[in-house]
Amino acid sequence: MYMSIFCANAQGKINAIASKSVAHRLLICAAFADMPTRIRCDQTNKDIEATAACLSALGARIERNTPYYDVTPVDKNAINKNAALPCNESGSTLRFLLPVAAALGADSLFVMNGRLPDRPLSPLREELEAHSVVFFEKNPLRINGTLTGNEFSIDGGVSSQFVSGLLFALSLLDHDCKLTVNGNIESAPYIDITCDALALFGAPVKKDGNTYIINAKGRLISPREIEVEGDWSNAAFPLALGILKGKVEVSGLNCSSSQGDMAIVDILKAFGGNVSYCEESGAYIACKSSLTGTDIDASQIPDLVPVLATVATVAQGTTRIYGAARLRLKESDRIQSTYAVLRALGADITETADGLMINGVEKLCGSDVDSYNDHRIAMSVAVASALTEDKIHLSGAEAVTKSYPDFWKDMRSLGLICDQT
Repeated sequence: MYMSIFCANAQGKINAIASKSVAHRLLICAAFADMPTRIRCDQTNKDIEATAACLSALGARIERNTPYYDVTPVDKNAINKNAALPCNESGSTLRFLLPVAAALGADSLFVMNGRLPDRPLSPLREELEAHSVVFFEKNPLRINGTLTGNEFSIDGGVSSQFVSGLLFALSLLDHDCKLTVNGNIESAPYIDITCDALALFGAPVKKDGNTYIINAKGRLISPREIEVEGDWSNAAFPLALGILKGKVEVSGLNCSSSQGDMAIVDILKAFGGNVSYCEESGAYIACKSSLTGTDIDASQIPDLVPVLATVATVAQGTTRIYGAARLRLKESDRIQSTYAVLRALGADITETADGLMINGVEKLCGSDVDSYNDHRIAMSVAVASALTEDKIHLSGAEAVTKSYPDFWKDMRSLGLICDQT
């Protein structure tokens, strides 16, 4: 889908969409709880739907009764063997449910699309193999065997999703386990979100240094009804738009969230952005600001890199984004695709091994660019339209449906001209 985008001014209010990171985790917990759970999730997307579909394939009954997901848990005595799990392009779905299926002894096929078959599974694969799980074909990926043992370890420097997947799996075993995470932990806040979800379902995880202690009971305890909080990752785009081109208010965000991407507020302020919280309305308000370059360690907030790089293109001085090498293994090589799109729009930008160097310019220019089938690149292009005097023509605009299906509708409500061509 081609989209012609122009932004003369950005004004308005939107409500943050439901966090897909939280939704994944609550659906998984609900699927293995002791009784049904109703999850309020006002918006869904392709990644959330992939997790729901995979859990259904394992034997849960998940019904979408908007705005709820009604989840009837899996009967652990009747796990669907040889189930085909449609992961689509969702890395979270695959990495969470591989160890879960192994814990259940569910010989399973994992069907993947897009770049997902090429994204790394090491060292998760090796740790599962060390505990009696056998891997076969690459796509669909087939596993069999049942997870054994009670002492596990994994390198935390590749993906926090591996740690989360193991935490889910070990919580479903009938004996206590320990998981030691070695080295530096990348995207550590996402592990906190997993621990929050397990605690809500009666399975608190104890942390002792770099070791997680799981007192497993074989079955989680349903809170009966729960709500998915607002998504800080996707709220970053309208907030960035506000400091570049007007005044934007975003409500429905948890001020005490474990989501690491709530750091967007502090980082925009580090640029000099005028971002504030209104207690009366419960909204974050971002207003047009004069910006100055800053240094950004992206190791814990990699999903914010495309939008922060876009903001940096017009921040006076130099911005250095580093610690983001893992972005090369996302839906696109997200360092390269961010560089390519912003360079085409006139940014003074240099690609590095683990990030980007950006010297601020006065404005960008309209051009033809591609989303690289990457939702965060497509959404960053919308933000970049606030910096040009000409239209941007974006191919692959439909990539936003992976995480934010109503993105273009919300952008129009803020004053952007988004014409499908």
